[in-house]
Amino acid sequence: QVQLVESGGELVQAGGSLRLSCAASGLAFSDYAMGWFRQAPGKEREFVAAIIKSGSSAYYADPVKGRFTISRDNRKNTVYLQMNNLNRDDTAVYYCNAVRSPITYWGQGTQVTVSS
Repeated sequence: QVQLVESGGELVQAGGSLRLSCAASGLAFSDYAMGWFRQAPGKEREFVAAIIKSGSSAYYADPVKGRFTISRDNRKNTVYLQMNNLNRDDTAVYYCNAVRSPITYWGQGTQVTVSS
């Protein structure tokens, strides 16, 4: 049974930082590209960042470039999202996913709330 479990979300002040983690089990982690998405209240789920299987390349949505960093540890079956200089627009539920086409797995999400 595949599980993706996100953690690290919390209430933080604008300008602050958080690191999200997503621990994977039940799959060959190093065979999957990993990503982070987010969904704010009343909005569609949107792409945030992704990292390839080896971890040597990463991709970011424009709103988070220069502020967020995605990384992975294939020994620990975990992907991370370091978020710096947070603002209120970053408030959302953050989801990680694992992709090995055509298969995609999703976690349950972790809430990030940024207060001004």
